Amino acid sequence: MPLLVEMGWGGLVQAPWSITWTDITPHVDVVNGVTVTRGASDELSETQPGTASMTLDNRDGRFTPGNPNSPYYPFVRRNAPIRVSVAHYPAKTGSAPYPLAQLTDDFDDGGTDAAKWTASGGSVEVGGRLRQPVVSGVTARYTSARAWALTGSQTTVRLVTVPAGGGSSAMSVNWYLNSVTAGTRLRWSYNGLTNQLRPTSEVGGADGAGVWFDYSRIDHAWLRIRETSGTTFFETSPDGWDWTIRRSVTTPAWVGTDQIQMDFVATRTGGVADYIEWDYLGAQVRPRFWGTVNEWPVQWSGLMSTVQVSATDLFKRLNRLPPLMSCLSEEIKALGPLAYYPLTEPAGSTSAGDLSGTTAGPLSITQVGAGGTLDFGAGVGPESAPEALVALTPASATAGKYLTADMGQRYQDSTVGNWNMMSGWFSTSTAGRVLFALTGAAGTKRIVWSLNGSGALQVETMVDGSTWQTATVSSGNLADGNLHHFAYDEFAGSVYVDGVSRAIGSVQWMESLRTLTIGGYAGARLWSGTIGHIMITATQYTGIGAQMAIHYQAGTTAFAGETAADRITRLAGYAGVDSVTVLGSTHDPVAGQGEGGSAVMARMREVETTESGRLYAERDYYGLAYQSRDLRYNPGPASEVFEIDYADLDTLGVQLADDDQKLCNQVEASRPGGATQKVRADSSVLAFGLYGRQLEILKTSDNSVIDAASWIVSRYANPDPELREVPVEAFTMPNYLDILDAEISSYFTVYNLPAQAPSPELRVTVEGYTETIKHNSHVIQFRTSASETDSVWILDDPVYSQLDYTTRLAY
Repeated sequence: MPLLVEMGWGGLVQAPWSITWTDITPHVDVVNGVTVTRGASDELSETQPGTASMTLDNRDGRFTPGNPNSPYYPFVRRNAPIRVSVAHYPAKTGSAPYPLAQLTDDFDDGGTDAAKWTASGGSVEVGGRLRQPVVSGVTARYTSARAWALTGSQTTVRLVTVPAGGGSSAMSVNWYLNSVTAGTRLRWSYNGLTNQLRPTSEVGGADGAGVWFDYSRIDHAWLRIRETSGTTFFETSPDGWDWTIRRSVTTPAWVGTDQIQMDFVATRTGGVADYIEWDYLGAQVRPRFWGTVNEWPVQWSGLMSTVQVSATDLFKRLNRLPPLMSCLSEEIKALGPLAYYPLTEPAGSTSAGDLSGTTAGPLSITQVGAGGTLDFGAGVGPESAPEALVALTPASATAGKYLTADMGQRYQDSTVGNWNMMSGWFSTSTAGRVLFALTGAAGTKRIVWSLNGSGALQVETMVDGSTWQTATVSSGNLADGNLHHFAYDEFAGSVYVDGVSRAIGSVQWMESLRTLTIGGYAGARLWSGTIGHIMITATQYTGIGAQMAIHYQAGTTAFAGETAADRITRLAGYAGVDSVTVLGSTHDPVAGQGEGGSAVMARMREVETTESGRLYAERDYYGLAYQSRDLRYNPGPASEVFEIDYADLDTLGVQLADDDQKLCNQVEASRPGGATQKVRADSSVLAFGLYGRQLEILKTSDNSVIDAASWIVSRYANPDPELREVPVEAFTMPNYLDILDAEISSYFTVYNLPAQAPSPELRVTVEGYTETIKHNSHVIQFRTSASETDSVWILDDPVYSQLDYTTRLAY
């Protein structure tokens, strides 16, 4: 069976490395199969959320949500992680010695294949797996014929179930590749007494360089031995696709001369009987989908029960996230603060809230003396985070209003044994006033941030309830009416002002802090000016100061000028996605995206459109991929994933399109703070009429805007005829794995087209696909575009410097 469907019961999609996967393939309806859809309809459309659908046999109720008798209870629930792969078994061809990769067995037939296995002492195929008893005094074996060659080949197997120590004094569970000399072999060993694996290359049954390492059911689910160019690799994998080299050795000489025998062997001395299970021997895995289940709808036909499962990839999770706050706020939240008070409440508010999510107490207004005002929504915020801040106007240094909060027991406990980190924004024209202060529950420990009489930033600390210590920052006069940012890292003993590290004297270590006052301390030195974005935390981590320092850049420019790839990675981080694969090399600078209110996907789409790039969810992992436009430049035969004869297609589904769906001969383009400019192809307008498009993009210069607009017009003023749908029954093709390797933006060529076609062959670019995987069938309907659309001019190149053919300039 080519299909492999796995569930991550109880796993967290945001921590995919910690998910233990369960194979549910035997319960999948392989007659109707699994259908997966990914990508876009064409190169001008956005990639859509990838989906997978299938029917599961639920006769025993294992897939019924809330069923306490389910072996998966209570994890049959919405948003459970799911992944779909194809496990391809190469056919055995030619004559002995056969490449070892052709020794395959899915162990699904319940019996031993005598053509492959010459001995099966105590080992049985059960439940679609090879099960070997691990019993004291008994040696279980599963031994192949001696007919295989490892040179330039490989072998893989999935280690499904491992035996426990069970009180044994010794245990030996092994997967051998034997030479013709006894004791000379390669092997993977598992020791249930220590829960460790070891790869070895042995002579006389020994290898002094073989080292045991701790076994992980997640990371070491698959084992592989691979030989290439004189080196033999021992590798492990969590999914049969992404491999990690655990050891490499110079290939032993016998590998090039001896026919290899494979042997699975298990035994133990004493202890409780157990078993080990192996599966998917020789499978070459290709991931097709990674996402989460949307629902578990149970259906009945009489007493027969099925579940129609639908699942969606990472895009669904991203699309349902709430709108982002400003770039500055998102950067602050990304540090995981224990308290974050933006102080951007609307005018008329009487208190301010914490947005850290830790339930730190709200800030309430405290009046001292008579008079003074505290107005929310009245102060000017950072340029790229334009929400208005709170403005404080006291009647005097001792009469007016400030803000007070009880940060709570959680924060107080966190300051014990950890390092304090804090930052904020402020503006004032009055020196000698307090920005904010933190005090302990008993009042004996205090830390006060203020400007001294010269306007320099200073910190005052007390640890014994009586003695103050003051340290001054070499900040210069900050009481200049301008907005400033500061950050303090207690671990490093460093202060950053407006993103620059400043010298500071010795500061006492503070702990057991709890009460926060903003705009004053002890009813005196009341702040006159604006304050906002106060962030406070306590942590064991180092390097936080440098991370807080870049908040100045976030607040002033929203990182304008960073590359598109860096921006995509930054935005993904706001959404909790750590894995972004960047492909291609042309990543232009983009303008800032400072204001809040947009969804994270909308922001990433703005970058994608600006750069004519491609953004999609990975099909093998919880992550994103971002492609730059140059990845598609000048596709040639060397970059093709595969070729296919027209006769091998489902020819009833092939169509050559020549219409005005993509035609564009005029673009009006603009950028934030820049000119609006027009690019027009007069000859196309004359021939076809006006086909216009408005383009608002995040470019950083007017010249870049013109380049982007010209790129569109040069490609679509007169589009060539193209194949838009290419259906393939991939399973029957000898280059099956090559076809499966086709991804968004991959190329392939359809050749031997009918005589009515404009040319004998056409090269196409994959924009998306829908595939249906069944037993011994894998139909893929590729949605494609003409690869020539992305051809660019190269000086003196025999193909790409032809006048009026490839004179399009790259951008």
